[in-house]
This record gives sequence, C-alpha cells and structure tokens, in this order.
Amino acid sequence: MLGYFNTLSNWGRWGDDDELGTLNHITDDVRLAAARAVRHGRSVSCAWEVAAPEDMERSTTTCPCAADMPGAEHMPAPGFRNDRRWGFSSERLGVTFHGNTLTHVDSPCHIFWDGTMYNGRSHSLVDAATGSAWASVTAAANGIITRGVLLDIASVRDVPWLEPGQGVFPDDLEEAERRQGVRVRSGDAVLLRTGYGRARHETGAAGGFTQAGWHASCLPWLHEREVALIGADTPQDVQPSGYEDVLMPVHAVSLVAMGLWMLDNCDLEACAATAAELGQWDFHLAVAPVRFAGTSGSPVNPIATF
Repeated sequence: MLGYFNTLSNWGRWGDDDELGTLNHITDDVRLAAARAVRHGRSVSCAWEVAAPEDMERSTTTCPCAADMPGAEHMPAPGFRNDRRWGFSSERLGVTFHGNTLTHVDSPCHIFWDGTMYNGRSHSLVDAATGSAWASVTAAANGIITRGVLLDIASVRDVPWLEPGQGVFPDDLEEAERRQGVRVRSGDAVLLRTGYGRARHETGAAGGFTQAGWHASCLPWLHEREVALIGADTPQDVQPSGYEDVLMPVHAVSLVAMGLWMLDNCDLEACAATAAELGQWDFHLAVAPVRFAGTSGSPVNPIATF
C-alpha cells in the first residue's frame, strides 16, 4: 500500500502548479456526456440534512417589524424606517463539517503525508489565520459537474447494509458494474453505497470510528479508470483500515498522491431507490462547494439528476 504513493502519483501530471488533481479528468466532453445521462428529468439529493443544534451552532434573529429594530431611525433608506409591514429572520451559523456526520467535499489540502500535500507542496502553506494557499476548495470554484455512477455494494452482497469494518474491494466494484449494466469511465464520479445510510435512517446511528468503506486495494482501480471524484455513504475508508500503521490509507493516497477529491458521508438511499426504479445507474452529478477562501473542503448538497 505504501508503494501507491509512488505508483499512483499524479504529481506533475497536469503541471507543477496544478491544484485540481483528478478533476482535470472532467473535460468539456465529459460534462456533455453527463448532460446526456439525464433521461427522465428526476433529481434527488445525496446529502444529509444539517440538524440544529446537533450538527451546528445556530443563532437566529427574528424581527417581525423591521422599523422597530434599534437604529432603524438612522437607516438611510426611508422605506426601512417607514415601511411598517415587513420583517425578517436571519441566521449566524457555525459548523465543523469534517468528520463522520455531515455531507462534505474534501479538497487535496485536507490531508498531509510526511508533511506534504498534493503535488509536493509543504504543509506550511496552510496558515492558522488565512487557511491554505494551496489546493483549497476554491480550486473547484466552477463546480464539479460530471457523470455520476452509483455502485450499490450492499445489493451486490444481498444485505441491507455492510457491517462496520467490512471493506469494499475491486471485485465488488466490477460485480456491481456487471449487475447494473454500467461501466465507470474517465472523468466519472463514483458513489459507493455500503447501505450505511439505510442503517442510519432506521436506527439513527451516526458517527463512530468503525465503518464499512473503500479498501485501499481499490485505489489502483480508481487510478486506472481515471475517476475524478469518489463518494461514499460513510467517511470513505473502511475502519479498521487493515493496515496497522496507516490510519486512513484511502484518504492519504487519494488526496496527497492522486489529487483525488472526495465526497464524505453522502445519503445515497434516495439515489439508489431512484436508480433501481428507473433501471439507470448513471446520472448527471452536480456538486457546488461554497467558495470559502483557503478551506480544506466545504459542506455540499450533491444533486443527482436522472
């Protein structure tokens, strides 16, 4: 597995100053092909709702009549002072999106290996005050628009969900392709359904550090297929990883060596149900990260359109 840092490396592949990594596989032709995957016009979310107060700190201001708020008399717009009918509500939010609960995208600067980020940049480019000056989420400011492919591993194994600690291997991916009549190709986003979303819906369980997910042996397969983005209904890596001295090999090799962007903690149940109903396992996938300057990711609401 440690050899993957060399054999699967994309450092310099798209130039020494490249911050997009595998998103470079999403060409204009790939986006056009993604548009052609829309055959029914049905859209579903692949994200969990962000709950308050469990998932975020939230302060909501309500003002039934804006003209009554302190300082309204000093507002330069006469309508603000005189209009007695309009009011408003607004929010101040605080959220930690990395972790095992919220649906979010990881950009390459999220993980270091031996103090180094994707394309050989030093961890010192990440500053506590200003964030990352390299491979932050704003590299994907134009959005991630591509063909998505859902591989339903729980269905392949004929179980409601994979048990915590069960890994997904290349043979599982190819069996899912065969059963579903789809093939992953260059520029695709691959969404992995372990069934954990179903378990979370039915039992309410979320979090913890033992989980199903990608086994590191899938990384050469993803590299060979030129996958642009991977997602899962867990935080990606099977845990335990199977490597005593490497905590998160899929995160580390993907983000640092390959520049492979990741969608953690998707809710894939509606997507899987729609795919099964329509008999269509590919779709147009739209992921629009918030343009938070210097951040290592963003909460997102991935939309699959069939």
